[in-house]
Amino acid sequence: MLEKAKIKDSFELSDEGVSFDEALETLIHSINNEANLTFLGEIAINFQIKQHLKNRELISRKYKTLKTEKVSPPIIVIGLPRSGTTFLFNLLSKDKKFRSPLFWEMLNPLPLVKNGSYKEKVRIIKSKGILFFKELYIPKLDDIHNINSLSPEECLLIKVLSLQSILYYYMANTPTYLDYLAEANKRESYLWHHKFLRVLEENGKPERWLLKDPSHLGNLEEILGVYPDACFIHIRRDPSETLPSICSLTKQVRGGFSKNIDLKELGQKTLDFWAKSNEKNESQKSNLPEDKYMSVEYEDLVEDPMNLIKDIYANFSLEFCEETQTNMFKYLDKGKDEARIPHKYSLEDYGLSRGEVHNKLNFS
Repeated sequence: MLEKAKIKDSFELSDEGVSFDEALETLIHSINNEANLTFLGEIAINFQIKQHLKNRELISRKYKTLKTEKVSPPIIVIGLPRSGTTFLFNLLSKDKKFRSPLFWEMLNPLPLVKNGSYKEKVRIIKSKGILFFKELYIPKLDDIHNINSLSPEECLLIKVLSLQSILYYYMANTPTYLDYLAEANKRESYLWHHKFLRVLEENGKPERWLLKDPSHLGNLEEILGVYPDACFIHIRRDPSETLPSICSLTKQVRGGFSKNIDLKELGQKTLDFWAKSNEKNESQKSNLPEDKYMSVEYEDLVEDPMNLIKDIYANFSLEFCEETQTNMFKYLDKGKDEARIPHKYSLEDYGLSRGEVHNKLNFS
């Protein structure tokens, strides 16, 4: 059993705010009463929460010492999970003008270390150790979502600073917490997101930040409240293909930590959450001009990625230099298959139908 008081007493949690306290209480209640974790699962999620709060404490202290607050404008890739966001994100990351937080930086951001230093190498090795144990307890996860220490990663690993991250739902059956995430105001989450990026900029300020996380979907207003110069690339794919994939990923993650998994409950909760996120997003994007928000199609990414990239650069008035094109072509030679997700699962496995998914997500 996790105890809120013990967790809070372990840290000097400054700048908590009402939403942080609510997030912590909801998360702990949901874990204790709904997750049905194994002994290993309880240890793992307890460790995760404490590690996230430790990083929050360190970020808070460092941020207070900085003289300026503004960070470089972000370009944010959004879309339903498993809709090609990772492939597009990785392709865009070949532009050296962009910078994305790396996996090891998200795990152990502070104290800051110099690029290429011995201390940085130690951090990278430590993150590789965590990935080793991840593979040990969640085998074949890399077949669904490959992670390595030096790869850019999703912002869900930054949102843990405010305990408003869908990561916890992936790890454990926490439906009450997921309902909270669907309705909660995420402004505090993005304030901490901003603090994290600002601290990383002490080691190098990029021309633009390149970010990605499906759970940014439906949070446009909160994001723009913190990053008024943000631009969005929304990739669209048939949700009847993406939903079983994200359910499969969740099942794979939970398999290492849970006593049992109700696949039909998982399917319904996943569909409901992303339907609400998508509905919010459709409403919020209507107020944004084309030079701030661009919708692209998954099929175009797969069939002619470089042509789509050229359209994206033109839409946001970005320089598309020869070096960037060369780097992207090299990546395509190795990585195009990342956009073609193998189908070893079905909607029916999770009690869903194609018609129901299309109806809830307004897809035609």
